[in-house]
Amino acid sequence: MEKLKSLFRFWATGPDAPPIEDQDQVDQSYKKIRRQLIVFLTLGYGTYYVCRLALSVIKKPLIDNGIFSAEDLGQIGAALFFGYAAGKITNGFLSDHTNTRRFMITGLLVSAICNIIMGFSTALTVFIVMWGLNGWFQSFGAASSVVTLSRWFSNSERGVYYGIWSSSHSIGEGLTFIGTAFVVEYFGWRAGFYGAGLIALVFCIFLAIFIKDRPQTLGLPAVADWRNDHIAATRAEGAAAKQSPKEVVAIQLGIFKHPSVWVLGLASASMYVTRYAVNDWGMLYLQEYRGMDMTEAGALLGINTIAGIGGCIAYGFISDKLFNARRPPVNLIFALFEIAALIVIYYVPNTSYTVLAIAFAVYGFTLSGLLAVIGGLFAVDVVSKKATGAVLGFIGIFSYMGAALQSLASGWLVGRASHMVDGTMVYDFTVPRLFWVGMAVVSMLLAATLWNVKAED
Repeated sequence: MEKLKSLFRFWATGPDAPPIEDQDQVDQSYKKIRRQLIVFLTLGYGTYYVCRLALSVIKKPLIDNGIFSAEDLGQIGAALFFGYAAGKITNGFLSDHTNTRRFMITGLLVSAICNIIMGFSTALTVFIVMWGLNGWFQSFGAASSVVTLSRWFSNSERGVYYGIWSSSHSIGEGLTFIGTAFVVEYFGWRAGFYGAGLIALVFCIFLAIFIKDRPQTLGLPAVADWRNDHIAATRAEGAAAKQSPKEVVAIQLGIFKHPSVWVLGLASASMYVTRYAVNDWGMLYLQEYRGMDMTEAGALLGINTIAGIGGCIAYGFISDKLFNARRPPVNLIFALFEIAALIVIYYVPNTSYTVLAIAFAVYGFTLSGLLAVIGGLFAVDVVSKKATGAVLGFIGIFSYMGAALQSLASGWLVGRASHMVDGTMVYDFTVPRLFWVGMAVVSMLLAATLWNVKAED
């Protein structure tokens, strides 16, 4: 118990420093730190994704070498998502009270170690335990990132910066599907785990240098005071800043009474079924159903993630600048294009590589925008900013329970439809792809019910 208390004290946010009186120094410090934060929060969380997705690239070698079946891989993948979902809510609540630099580094460090250990093993139990533990510590990343964003960037600019940060998942996925695929192709499946772990260990150093605690711990004013942005952030950065921890917890618990948050949770869960179906099974689908090698398949998934960088940033600008920070109209536009791209990917036969590349680019662009809002930004908009981490964690439970159920269901569906033909395993994706596209439609319809919901001050 004493060790646990010591850990919480290590994670706790620091005390306020004496205020800096020189306004020029305040301005210079804020501008410098914010530039560093947005860059290294984005790259840092992207590195989390490299440690989360290595298994997706390695699935076919594991199946081909007789190490695991499709059902086994479904169980391993689900372990990560169940661990992530469990960690999302507890770590989301906790992150609102933490020194987010230390919190973020802890999660990435343990995630790296889990990946490296898996590179040394072929035991199903080890994979399930390590991947589940990896999932728990993966949940440190988004919570600490979003809380940091809410502390250093005010409400009126949040859409833009949240969109930039949300491109982190596209960066991480791109590094995985292109970089890890190349490493596995030439050095074997174990190198995929080793490489992901080593990259994360190195990046922990950068996080230690460039990520900062709250502005007040550095003698800076709250961001709403610095930007004079109290119209949109009075509760978050003004009166609520002096509330006691118990009062903050009461605000956090208030998210459970917000109907929009529950609908967003269900919409995000549906979206994550489709998202992780592509991430988890896209390599196998393209290799088996479209007849591509690992490099070709990885390149398509890489195009998807690179386009996603633009999608995240574009969503923030479009919703903030063209729709006055209204998210629902942009949600509908992005969702319609996403579904159209999925139909091309899964249902148009004899498609050329170029057409598939365009479809993956459209899918990645639109999905990433939807991830930015349905997976977090919209919920952050409609609750108190003292509950940023809590609401992100709550939405995360829905998101990754959906991802976990997808992994189990997809593994079962793919395995059940597989059969041997002349000594070669043939995979039938008829039912799985209907499940994956159908959930994208469900997500769009749920999000559309929030058309008239507006952001709170």
